[in-house]
Amino acid sequence: MPKLILCRHGQSVWNAENLFTGWADVDLSDQGKNEAITSGKKLKKQGIEIDIVYTSLLKRAIKTTFHLLNESDQLFIPVIKSWRLNERHYGDLQGLNKDDAREKFGEEQVHIWRRSYDVAPPKQGEEQRKGYLNDRKYEHLD
Repeated sequence: MPKLILCRHGQSVWNAENLFTGWADVDLSDQGKNEAITSGKKLKKQGIEIDIVYTSLLKRAIKTTFHLLNESDQLFIPVIKSWRLNERHYGDLQGLNKDDAREKFGEEQVHIWRRSYDVAPPKQGEEQRKGYLNDRKYEHLD
């Protein structure tokens, strides 16, 4: 019987600092790397065989995938990357401390932005948007 395995990326350096991450391409922290390695070892110990992996374009997810496959001796598995699997884009909140955002905008509003599917966070400034327009990963997007 087919199985679907869902795995969140390991802790990122911004997760460790309590910052909104979104599409900011921050790396795994040492803890995040160790979490991914431990997960890969558990997959191997349980004999779980993977047929294909889908991941986002963000390095924290790609590196988590690598560690999972490496530790479970499955590096040969095809990996498909898509921006559609990127974390939610947090707009102007990206890089902002979550506690500071709650203080500035209110607990309820931040909760809505984090959990809602139809209420977008504040739009990014023009300079931040230019960064994505100049990023090869996203040059094909409007």
